[in-house]
Order: sequence, then C-alpha cells, then structure tokens
Amino acid sequence: MKKQYAIGIDLGGTNLRAGLVTEEGSIVKRVKVPSSENLLESLLNSIGEVFRDGVIGIGIGAAGLVDRETGTVPVSPNIPAIDGLNIVETVRGKFNVPVIIENDANAAALGERWIGEGRGVNNFILLTLGTGIGGGIIYNSRLMAVAAEVGHMSIIANGEKCHCGNYGCLEAYASARAIAAYAIAGLEGGSESLLRECCKGNIYKLTPEDIYRAALDGDNLSRDALKEAGRYLGVGISNLINILSPDAIILSGGLVGAWNIYVQEAIKEAGRRTFKHLFEKVKIIPSSLGDNAGIVGGAYLVFERGVSKRS
Repeated sequence: MKKQYAIGIDLGGTNLRAGLVTEEGSIVKRVKVPSSENLLESLLNSIGEVFRDGVIGIGIGAAGLVDRETGTVPVSPNIPAIDGLNIVETVRGKFNVPVIIENDANAAALGERWIGEGRGVNNFILLTLGTGIGGGIIYNSRLMAVAAEVGHMSIIANGEKCHCGNYGCLEAYASARAIAAYAIAGLEGGSESLLRECCKGNIYKLTPEDIYRAALDGDNLSRDALKEAGRYLGVGISNLINILSPDAIILSGGLVGAWNIYVQEAIKEAGRRTFKHLFEKVKIIPSSLGDNAGIVGGAYLVFERGVSKRS
C-alpha cells in the first residue's frame, strides 16, 4: 500500500498555515501566508502548494463557530471574510478528496492529544492565544463537540465591545489585539515609552512582538500592557478550572512567546481566584507543537475518521 498523507489547515485571524502530514504526524511540507481579504483564493493556493499523490483528505481548522454538517463557518469574529462560506464544498470541488472542517482550537487540541503535550492526559483544555482567544476541550480523552468559544465568555458585564458584538469578552481584554490597545492608549495618554521609536513613529502599527521586545528592554508601559492582559487571562483560566477541573491547561499561539511576563501573570491571577484543591491539581504548560498544532490536528481529523482505511 502506498504511503498516505493528509493535509492539515490552520485558518487563523492573522495567518493561514497548510501542511502535508504523514500518518505518524510528521509534517513533510508546510506553507504559511498572511490571512487576507482574498482568503479563499489563498487557501486554495496553499493547499495546491502542499498537495501531492497519496493525499487522502484535507482537515481544516477555522477560527469561529463551525457548522460541521453544512461545512460552513456561520460566524468568525476575527475572519469575517469567511462568514457563511461553504469552505468544505469549495475545497472538495477543487481537489476531489474528502474534506473535514472543525474549529481551529478544537483541531489544535486534537493535535496536542495525538503527538503533543496532551498525550496520555485524559482531561485538558487547550487555549490558543493570538489575535483572538480560542479553546478546545478534551474530556475522557475525546474532543468535546461543543463551541468552546472561551474567548467570548463575559468577564466584565458592561465591558468593552468585542469584535463578536458582545461586551466584556475575555478576548477583548487578554488577546494580542488587547495588548496592543493597552499600549496605544498609554502612548496616547502621554506615557514615556520605548514604543514611540517603533514602526517609524506610527504607534497604531504596534504589534505584540514590538511590545514584548520593549518589555524585555525594561519599558514600563510595555510590561504593564502585558501584565494587564495576563491578569485578565488568569480570570478566564480560573473560570475554566473551577468549572471543568482539567488535569492540564495547554497554551498555544503567538502570545506564549511572552510566557515570562504575560503567562506568568495569568498563572498568578488564576492561582488567586481558583479553588486551591483544583489549582494544585492542574498543570499549566506550553504546547509542544507550537504553531503546528492546528496543522497536525487538521490532519488527525482525516486519519481519525478512517479515511485512510480506503484502498
């Protein structure tokens, strides 16, 4: 029997990643492009770059609410370009292989369970920390087929308006977008900061990477922005632990790179707010797959559904 592959897609708010994956979970080829208004075209082109003989299916993890039966994403607060699109039908029509769609954080959770930090962990929650905040829940070693939109739990009843239309969402206070907003507000208020030297003086183009670099150089505004977002993340993590009592919280996404400020602040805040017994039981750890978790999880969707058993 010839070697079989699956293609895993991670369709996020900032980047689109596609990878050719073996049945053992190894990524043979990978591409990454920015998410854009022409997202469907970029998606098809990216799949085409990694497609080869032996591909038996494509698994797509998409940011937003996913309707698994229709193959659509009814609502994607961070990628409105795909709202209502039948992604499955479009991709299947182009490449003529089975296509499965799942929420991107759910797919990442499956990747971690398959070959990452979730191996051997019966109950864990994966959080994706980036442009938005997503969640995937593994319970009794299986993915819970729920929305798990943890980034849109309200943590402040009359708080800031979120991109989803709700108010006071965790994502509005703890995401990459929120970190940049904290820093920009400080600069607009006249705070002295190394950040004024970034982006040729255009403070509205600041990225979390800029802010983290400045924080490492001792910039107080940058450290404050990361810590403020981290505290709110800790509130969200505490809620999840108190409700679901997982064995582990696995953190993935670009913001994990700011672990020693942003995540450590979140862990401290969660420790203050969580039942002591539950907090002592849970491990809060970084993903071992990094930004490959969604690709690997997308491929796992294909292999798990038994597509690879076709002759």
